[in-house]
Amino acid sequence: MRKGGNAYGAGVSRRSFLRRGGAVAGGLSLAPVIGAPFVSTALADTKTLKIVQWSHFVPAYDKWLDGFISDWGKKNGINATIDHIPHLELPARAAAEVAAGAGHDIFGFNGSGGPHLFSKHTVDMTKFIGETEQKYGKVGAIGKQIAYDDKTKTWNAFPDYFIDFPGLYRKDLWGEIGMLPDTWEDVHKGGAKLKAKGHPIGIGLGHSVDPNNSYNSMLWSWGASVSDETGTKVTLNSKATLEVVKFVKALYTDCMTPEVLSWDDSSNNRFLASGRGSWIHNPISAYRTIQKSNPKLADNIFVTKTPAGPVRRLAAGAPNSYVVWNFSKNQETAFEFLRAYCANYKDAFLAATGYNHPLFENLVPKPQPIFSNDPSSHPPDKLKVLETAAEWCVVFGYPGPSGPAPDEVADNFIIPDMMAKAATGKMTPEEAVKWATNEVELIYKKWANHA
Repeated sequence: MRKGGNAYGAGVSRRSFLRRGGAVAGGLSLAPVIGAPFVSTALADTKTLKIVQWSHFVPAYDKWLDGFISDWGKKNGINATIDHIPHLELPARAAAEVAAGAGHDIFGFNGSGGPHLFSKHTVDMTKFIGETEQKYGKVGAIGKQIAYDDKTKTWNAFPDYFIDFPGLYRKDLWGEIGMLPDTWEDVHKGGAKLKAKGHPIGIGLGHSVDPNNSYNSMLWSWGASVSDETGTKVTLNSKATLEVVKFVKALYTDCMTPEVLSWDDSSNNRFLASGRGSWIHNPISAYRTIQKSNPKLADNIFVTKTPAGPVRRLAAGAPNSYVVWNFSKNQETAFEFLRAYCANYKDAFLAATGYNHPLFENLVPKPQPIFSNDPSSHPPDKLKVLETAAEWCVVFGYPGPSGPAPDEVADNFIIPDMMAKAATGKMTPEEAVKWATNEVELIYKKWANHA
């Protein structure tokens, strides 16, 4: 198994990807639906299958997936390989492969900027999704946001899983101040007290996935959003948005330290593992790492639902999906692999130790292992709250459908930048909201004209 190869993505920025992605997005029409069922002669004629996806934050999952792909390939006479690359390099790699009309057969997207931005270059999966739903139950609402094209009424991708965004907190430290970080106001009040005791909280304010998820979560929890339920009208410039920006400024000043301005997606994990951090907004990968490096500290780390705001409790889940490029010469082999992957999904879920949330209702039926009983956690039901994650997680585009415009807003980090400009005093909250609204409107206008 090759890992870390980056023949296409080296040195390509996200903004240059967006310029390139916009150019390639309109070039081709949708490919036809995969028709005839897979037959054994396809395996005999097609000897390769190449897959690329992100380097998972739970290494045990990559280890399982590498072994599964290798074994599947050997059993079927296929030279099946997978490349793992850093998640922030995926958009540039995708744009490069589309521009070249060559690369991998299956492309795994993590976070925003995936199936919606490249829909004209992917095989229509509508029939395959229908087949999969017959076996494993309906796709949930988040899965539809991730992989369904609301305009063409087709499925552009296989919705693999979403990554939830709960709160991870030091129960011993929060117990000392007699609080539980259940709401965003609790996080502010308790975070200020704990910062004074040498234990600040942390949410990144730089260009990475976590800030996009956290600050969109706050917008929704205050009743604000980037766009309306139709997905066409920009609604960012609102009283609720301004309230969130002012809240984040106070949260940064009272509860955090300037280090968060330069954090990447692993920084808050290290922050909690150091013993200094008292609360982070993050998937359980941070907890899993600490379990191995410092079991005593891990026993003091507990999990809550994403904090509730004044209007609702809602978090941005990180979407993960697979597309099959319409320029792939191994499309039938790709679909047969996805069928085998679904048939072994419970093993995949266990390998990810509860980090990957399935999107078909019966791929991993409830009560789900690990969430209902995790022998490595003390108590063993510590993670049970995550079984409810689909109730309080959505993806970019909410309250409307997802699509290329909200994905591009995320890929340009407009919402985190809005928060950072106000938090650091580079702009007033009002100026930051005005700036961000203008940036968002340009993107939505571009995609409206493109359509």
